[in-house]
Amino acid sequence: MQVTWYGHAAFGLIPENGPRIITDPYTPEDVGYDPIMDPADLVIISSDDDSAHCRADLISGNPEVVNALEVAQSAGKTTALGVDVTAIEAAEWDHHPEHEVPGQNGMYRFTLDGIRIAHMGDVGNPLTDAQQDFFQDTDVLLALAGGYLTLELPDLMEMIHRTRPKLVIPMHFRTLTYRPRNTMWIESFLSHFKDEDVDFTFGATTELKKEDLPDRTRVLVMDYVRNAGTIGKSL
Repeated sequence: MQVTWYGHAAFGLIPENGPRIITDPYTPEDVGYDPIMDPADLVIISSDDDSAHCRADLISGNPEVVNALEVAQSAGKTTALGVDVTAIEAAEWDHHPEHEVPGQNGMYRFTLDGIRIAHMGDVGNPLTDAQQDFFQDTDVLLALAGGYLTLELPDLMEMIHRTRPKLVIPMHFRTLTYRPRNTMWIESFLSHFKDEDVDFTFGATTELKKEDLPDRTRVLVMDYVRNAGTIGKSL
């Protein structure tokens, strides 16, 4: 499976078998990252009212769209293009400076090429027991790693220690492009891990195979897409 980090909470996933998926696409001018030029068959958004997480309308390829919050508030599970998506409800940070009332969103999971992937949406508060349990048996955790505006790092680490995902790919942290004053650089998150448990892609795209996933938790730090280049398979 090919994984691309566009920036913020947006990833592109191209499996050997299955639809091309993009998660939580953003409004480029709001977060500073380049427009997402790659097409998708399926877009999963954590809500429909947060411009940094919901811009499925900007993705080409006429994708089917799944709103994880709607899934969480209904049956908790849906199937789209043969992919089972499960979700659990979450809320933004109680003190979010841009929203008087914390926005509701969904954290979600799905499986591609036998790899169980979990996306933390835009949760902003310590996780309940039920929310932590939602991440049990995760192979790849797309983790909110910037603190401010999302859950604090000690709360994130509590969940990681409890659920032990095989691979953690950080997102939503401060970069040279996305730089809210109080959002943390990646070093703050990495300080919770031994150096030998951290890898870097030195690029925006990597390849994952189920048989190559580590036996215990490792971190993979990715770069984000620059110059609006198209990555991956075309239509």
